[in-house]
Amino acid sequence: MFFESVRLVAVTDPAPEGPVDVTVTDGLVTAVEPAADPGATTGWLMPGLWDQHVHLGQWSLSSARLDLAPARSSAHAVELVRARLEEWPDLPVIGWGHRPTRWDDGPVVSDLDAIDTEQPIVLICGDGHHGWLNTRALHLLALPTREGVVAEGEWFQAYGRLGSVIGVDGTGPEAYHRTMEAAAAQGIVGLVDFEFSGGVAEWLDRWGEGADLLRIRMASYADGLADVLERGLASGDPLGDDPRLTMGPLKIISDGSLNTRTAWCCEPYAEKAVLGFPHGQPNQSPEELRELLERATERGLDVAVHAIGDRAVTEALAAFGETGARGGIEHVQLTTREDVRRMADLGVRASVQPAHLLDDREVTERLWPGRAERCFPLRWMLDDGVDVVLGSDAPVSPLDPWLAIAAAVHRAADGDDAWHPEQSITAREALAASTDGWGTIAVGHGADVVLLDVDPLEGDDGEEHARRLRGMGDHVRGTWVAGRPVFAP
Repeated sequence: MFFESVRLVAVTDPAPEGPVDVTVTDGLVTAVEPAADPGATTGWLMPGLWDQHVHLGQWSLSSARLDLAPARSSAHAVELVRARLEEWPDLPVIGWGHRPTRWDDGPVVSDLDAIDTEQPIVLICGDGHHGWLNTRALHLLALPTREGVVAEGEWFQAYGRLGSVIGVDGTGPEAYHRTMEAAAAQGIVGLVDFEFSGGVAEWLDRWGEGADLLRIRMASYADGLADVLERGLASGDPLGDDPRLTMGPLKIISDGSLNTRTAWCCEPYAEKAVLGFPHGQPNQSPEELRELLERATERGLDVAVHAIGDRAVTEALAAFGETGARGGIEHVQLTTREDVRRMADLGVRASVQPAHLLDDREVTERLWPGRAERCFPLRWMLDDGVDVVLGSDAPVSPLDPWLAIAAAVHRAADGDDAWHPEQSITAREALAASTDGWGTIAVGHGADVVLLDVDPLEGDDGEEHARRLRGMGDHVRGTWVAGRPVFAP
């Protein structure tokens, strides 16, 4: 394969001043030489992008879901469900995106039961940490009857059984392949899959049935750890015969989320805290967390510890320090400067989803007043030497790496003032955090690359540059994985 007369995006190391010809042999870059025809530049070549945190099954289902993001109250959400059932009365209702923290009235089962239908109704909160179900859906998922929502660990376990309610049409190999095609069109070459359901066997099956377009690292949760260990898999090992499908980390959800007020914090929530848990709460004891890290480390597995609140981050770092575990903390939404330095000292990676700040800035100011300057502290992390990688947490945010990069640069939606711009990072830094450690293309690099028709680093890292970055997906001219084309418009 041969890229003729391209310019290289200077992701890390300086790029050649003029166009170059890039030769790829057996999936590797084997030559970078001055262009034979420098007058006919064909685009900007850079390493392909990675989304380091995706729930791939949920994102694959999202196109068929009822969008509840516009819901402004429980009653409004119920009306949206009624409208969906009037249009499709013979189908279950699966909704996504409501954020009840902003509502005056909380979601209750009886409001959904009052709808005249025999269909199960499952409405998933915008941060993915609870499900609001009618009694019919509770019964189908073998959950106890209740009036409130199904939250945290109980919900994550139930999510894996959603196929019994809605079937698997939205999460079969064809749906996964379509999702990968859409990701490749954004310049993505790899995904770290944190889906709650499935496991090695399911991934091997769907891979063999055609869901094999991109590189995938499959994370495991504690309930699937025994199977992973029995198979003798360590992080980085191929799951089967194809090296593009590999074992990822052990995922541990150590606390909850901001919107459900279950993220574990050093200070109490300012309003509407969960009864009996004014600071949020952990999902494991410190001893249980350390035991999981020890088991993973002994068998060569990295760990990915979900920690959103500052107390959860502190406890996670203590566990890393005591066990010598490898890996990172997912989200790191609220933390302290001291703990950022501790992350750097321990070599703990920060896997951050910057687009979350676009949705959470208003809620943060209400629930965590006086703490917003410590939220998504990307500038602190990079200044202190933390290894930062970016992702989306799709479907909590869209599977769009350019949206994450733009949010890290400007920390605002289009037209809004930057939120704590002192924590902004440069476009070059955000791009480098999105390429899985690969810098400016050079001999020896893997041929996981994307060709753009403009330079994504052209700009001043301000609002206009962020706007340009958000639209960068429209400038992707081709994406290759291991030298094989996976997107060609």
